[in-house]
Amino acid sequence: MATVGLIMLAEPQSAAAEAYRALRTNLLFSTVDHPANTLVITGPTPEVGKSTVAANLAITLAQGGHETILVDCDLRQPRQHELWGVDNQRGLTTMMLDPAALAQPPLQSVNVEHLSILPGGPLPPNPADLLGSRRMDEVIGVLKARAEFVLFDAPPVLAVADAAILGSKVDGVLLVVRAGQTRRDHAIRAKELLDQVHVRIVGSVLTNAPRDAAVAGYYA
Repeated sequence: MATVGLIMLAEPQSAAAEAYRALRTNLLFSTVDHPANTLVITGPTPEVGKSTVAANLAITLAQGGHETILVDCDLRQPRQHELWGVDNQRGLTTMMLDPAALAQPPLQSVNVEHLSILPGGPLPPNPADLLGSRRMDEVIGVLKARAEFVLFDAPPVLAVADAAILGSKVDGVLLVVRAGQTRRDHAIRAKELLDQVHVRIVGSVLTNAPRDAAVAGYYA
């Protein structure tokens, strides 16, 4: 299994890993009245690190004892199979097209207890149509029955409509922004687009933030 980018596995005692544990805690407690058991992870634009955030959050939820499924819904540039080193021949698109796969999802086990991965599968010609279909509602229902948390790695909000479409079907969206790269107007526009379709934004994650020297020595 590949570990590049999977900081929770490669450096579990690091400050970055601890930040993901804090994210897990914040997510669990901030949504206690309105649980976010199905959650889209996306960003305003490409290259903000949304796929690695999704993967590491999935790991920390699983390590906390929560049955978790991580789904690659970026059906344009899927990344999860590369992060995990798993096969991408069958996945989400297989479930969309094959009734047998809907009944028995092609989930892949990884070396993390309580965690399963559903890769994107073969790339479709019409990702937004697939994600907006009634069949996608069925897929979400099937996955929810199998895990406490289902995380969906979705394309950038400003690039295509996929994240907004998918966000309207789940409990909430986690918006990833990158320090030194994400423009303020892009973040604001992404929020506005999600608000327009009444998507619940449960929070945001800042990647590439400078290390705080005041606490850095504690994790050395």
